[in-house]
Amino acid sequence: MSALASPDQRPCADQLAALRAQLTQAERLRGPVLAFGVTSLDEPLAGHGLDSCGLHEFAAASAALSDDAATTLFAAGIAARFAGAPGSTVLWALSKFDLYAPGLEQVGLGPDKVLYAQGRKDSEVLALAEDGLRDGALACVLAEVKAADQTATRRLQLAATDGGTPMLLYRRHRARDRCPFDQPSSAMTRWRIGCAPSARLPYPGVGRARWSVELVRQRIGHPFSLEVEACDDQGRLALPASSRDRADTPERARGQAGAVHRAA
Repeated sequence: MSALASPDQRPCADQLAALRAQLTQAERLRGPVLAFGVTSLDEPLAGHGLDSCGLHEFAAASAALSDDAATTLFAAGIAARFAGAPGSTVLWALSKFDLYAPGLEQVGLGPDKVLYAQGRKDSEVLALAEDGLRDGALACVLAEVKAADQTATRRLQLAATDGGTPMLLYRRHRARDRCPFDQPSSAMTRWRIGCAPSARLPYPGVGRARWSVELVRQRIGHPFSLEVEACDDQGRLALPASSRDRADTPERARGQAGAVHRAA
């Protein structure tokens, strides 16, 4: 049997035009892209950055508190950069308020940029996040939940598109031996973050924070992983100084000692 379609089965000009229109419309639904400013991060990403009208998920590499803190600051640094314009506000929805404000401020997310909303359980946190997205007035919405099924993530993705607002979902409070990414999701990107050994400095007991960053999944493109220096006070990442691409990155991360801890 021939692998070629018969003339009757081949798409007509009208069908091709309709398909092109659908593809164009889908592309228009993508928002402006926020680049990390680090070549090794941006080049493998579809669009070379994070879609500002999409859902992006984060999970800690382990149940360790250090990885939880690294993930929190990684997401907070992204939120700070989305909220870079004066007067911009980030909505942070959560069920347990244990954030360490000085740590957030050291990655560029000061108290004047954050509006906190607390729900009693995940369903309430997700509802708060969805309302914030659909309002369209926020620079970014960040939410912490233990679980969110595919229906919930689909609603968040649609709300992010409708409101033109980026959604950052931290799947926190993970079980010790189970990664939250075992659950399916409609997210555009899924990131796993952990701590890496700090660079040695000439001062005893002090080191520059480094993180292992793994893109587990993206809609268009391949997964990848690399090691980066922690966010600076503008929310920007950088490659370690030993990297050959170091000159192409923003200025080195500063003052992260002690900034990766949540309040007890």
